Amino acid sequence: MTSFVIPLSAPEAIDANRVGPKAANLAALGRAGLPIPDGFCVDAAAYRVQVRSLGLEAAARGAFAAEDPMQARRHALAMKLGLLQQPLAPEVGAPLVAAWRDLMGRSRSLGVVRSSALVEDRYGSSFAGQFESYLGLRGEEEFVVAVRSCWAALWSTRALRYMATHDVDPADTAMGLLVQPLVAARAAGGALSRTAEGGMRISATWGLGSAIAQGEVTPDRYELDRAGRLVETAIGRKDHSVGCAHRPEPTAQAVPKALAEAPCLDEVQVAELGRLLLATEALMDMPVEIEWALDEAGVKLLQARPLHMAPAPVPDEIWLQHPRLNGHPAGVGWGAGRACVVNCECELGRVGPGDVLVTRVAGPSLTPVLQRVAGVVAERGGSTSHLASLARERGIPMVLGVQDATHRIPDGVQVAVDGVAGIVRWMG
Repeated sequence: MTSFVIPLSAPEAIDANRVGPKAANLAALGRAGLPIPDGFCVDAAAYRVQVRSLGLEAAARGAFAAEDPMQARRHALAMKLGLLQQPLAPEVGAPLVAAWRDLMGRSRSLGVVRSSALVEDRYGSSFAGQFESYLGLRGEEEFVVAVRSCWAALWSTRALRYMATHDVDPADTAMGLLVQPLVAARAAGGALSRTAEGGMRISATWGLGSAIAQGEVTPDRYELDRAGRLVETAIGRKDHSVGCAHRPEPTAQAVPKALAEAPCLDEVQVAELGRLLLATEALMDMPVEIEWALDEAGVKLLQARPLHMAPAPVPDEIWLQHPRLNGHPAGVGWGAGRACVVNCECELGRVGPGDVLVTRVAGPSLTPVLQRVAGVVAERGGSTSHLASLARERGIPMVLGVQDATHRIPDGVQVAVDGVAGIVRWMG
């Protein structure tokens, strides 16, 4: 089999320079005996061969090298459309489709294709939510479209903006891929191996974890000590889920009220996740953030990346006299500024430098705003969402899952955001 396809169990799969840190970290967890789904990696060399076969090398270099901004945008668009619309080179497509057939034949489930760029999931550049993942893929045609779409995502506007802020030229990097069966998740979420208070934190929702990653629900929160003992549980607002163990396709669906208010995990499952979290931290030799899913067979780890840490802040005493709201601590540090209450993405132009953005859903589409705000408050989301990862990386205080924040915090007032304690105060 060609070297473009690397089974997750193969020693070569832990080479981040070939398959990207996302896939390499997961392969390392599997080789250490931790539970991960089956699957294979696609070597970033396949992306490079595809670019060369389409004659796009000059366009790749021109995206950042062109002095004329309009010409640079044309080069980037040529890259994105070329990768997205043109067929796979035969030397790339044939082995990839053969590996897909084998994996789907063995798993008898739907498939997943996830980006694993050579620049993501590294300390200081997580790229959380900046690329693409495709879940619930049925046939070979959908698989090929997902491959091309993940490659094209390296040239999306949001990814290029992120790379520019990290001084990364997209022409100097490449996109690996991670291909796996879809886990029929009863519950899923994320977890942090270290909190500012010295413990661990697990987030959970019903169904697939994409609802947490996109900031669409307020997940359950489980606080553990370093020994893995459960010390606090906060039930979230999980009013919808994405997929479940009883439906084949990952579609959004309403959750019955009784289930929405019930905990996703029992104490045994929380303890198991705590053990896996500590084992992952020890293996990577640093604080980590993980994604996980729970199916009928138990917990499976889906991702592990470095976790940004910061000391707990000491707020000014004057703020302690003002009204407060509690939520999920999701960023780092402490900040204050004018509240800018936004109910729709079309209003984001109102957010000025030094403002505190107060909104309903904190999804990855808000990434450009992080460059100018003093903090973020949102009614949905949790500590392990993609935007929370980006906020920690940038040192921005953020509190998510703050119920009725857009109604209770007046537009224009002074707001203080404690991203470590998960507290928002305003001068009323």
